[in-house]
Amino acid sequence: MVSIKKLSFYLFILLFFSCSSNNGKFRLEGRMRNMNNGEFMVYSPDGGIMGIDTIPVRNSRFSYETELLHDATLIIVFPNYSEQPVFAQAGQEVSVKGDASHLKDIRITGTDDNDEYTELRLKLNSLMPPDIPNAVEQYIREQPLSPVSRYLLTRYFLLTPNPDYKKAAQLNAFLLKQMPDNEQLKQQQRQIANLQGGATGSRLPRFSATDVKGRRVTDADMKGKVGVVSVWASWNYRSTEQLRTLQRLKKKHGDQLAVVSTCIDARPADCKKRVERDSLSWPVICDGRLWKTPLLTKFGFADVPSNIVVDAKGRIIARNLASQQLESKVNELLK
Repeated sequence: MVSIKKLSFYLFILLFFSCSSNNGKFRLEGRMRNMNNGEFMVYSPDGGIMGIDTIPVRNSRFSYETELLHDATLIIVFPNYSEQPVFAQAGQEVSVKGDASHLKDIRITGTDDNDEYTELRLKLNSLMPPDIPNAVEQYIREQPLSPVSRYLLTRYFLLTPNPDYKKAAQLNAFLLKQMPDNEQLKQQQRQIANLQGGATGSRLPRFSATDVKGRRVTDADMKGKVGVVSVWASWNYRSTEQLRTLQRLKKKHGDQLAVVSTCIDARPADCKKRVERDSLSWPVICDGRLWKTPLLTKFGFADVPSNIVVDAKGRIIARNLASQQLESKVNELLK
C-alpha cells in the first residue's frame, strides 16, 4: 500500500505540474453582437506569439488560448482590418465584448492594463483629433511602467501618416529612464534616432542593395516615378494584406509606379519562394538580418508593415499609410 506520506507527495507533484502547465497560458473569451460566424486574426508585434493565429467566431462567441513566450501585446484584426490591442500576461484571462457594427466602442476587460486602456480609448474617441496627442502624452507620463504606455507611444507618435519623431524621442527617453533595462525601449530609441532621415517632406535617402533574385537595386531605379518603399514579413497579417494592395497598384499603373520592398524574414530562401509564389514583380530585399537590415535604418522603419510614398521628384510625401490610404494616395498621384 502507498503510505499517506507518499500519497500526499504524489498529489503535491500532480498539482504542481497541473498548475505549472497553465502558467504560460493566456486566455481570451468574447462575444461580438451582429456577427454570428466569422474569423478574427491575432498576432503579436513584440514576439509574444510566433506567426499569425486565427480566432473562429461561432454564434457570436469566441475563445482563444495561447502559450506566451513573455508578457506581450496581442493585436486582434477584425474583418474590416481595424485592430485592437490586448495586453496579455501568462495566467491571465480577459473578456472582449462589443458590437460588430460599432467596433470603436468595444470593451476589453479583466486585467488592470486592459481595463485602463479600454477607458482611455473610449475617452479618446470623444476628443477632437488635435486634442488626442496631448491626452495620450498625459497618460504615458502618468503611467510610465504600463505596457499600455509603450503601445501608445508607438501607435500615436510613430505609426501615423505624420509621425512626431521629436515627441516620440522625448517620451521614449522618459520611459527608458523609468525602465533602464527594457530592451524594447532601447531598440526603439536607436530606431527613432535614425528616423529623421526619412521624415515626410525630406528627399528619399540614397540606397543600394541586392534583391532575392540577385539584381542590384538603387534609388536611381525610382527616379522620375511615383514610388513606394515598404517593409513586410510573411508572418505578419497586415503585411500580406498590404502586399496584395501593392500588387493591385502595380498591375494598374505598371512602369509609372516604382516599388521596392524589404522583407524581414529570417531565411532569404523562404522569402524568395514567397516572391515567386505570389508573382511579386518588383525588387524584394531580404538578407536574413531581421531588424538589423541596414535599409530599415536608412528608411527609418520601426514596425512591420511600414511604407514610404515618394512623388516623382523624389520627395517623401507620406509614411506608414494603412492599405486603403496607400491605395488612395498612389491613385491620386497617378490619376
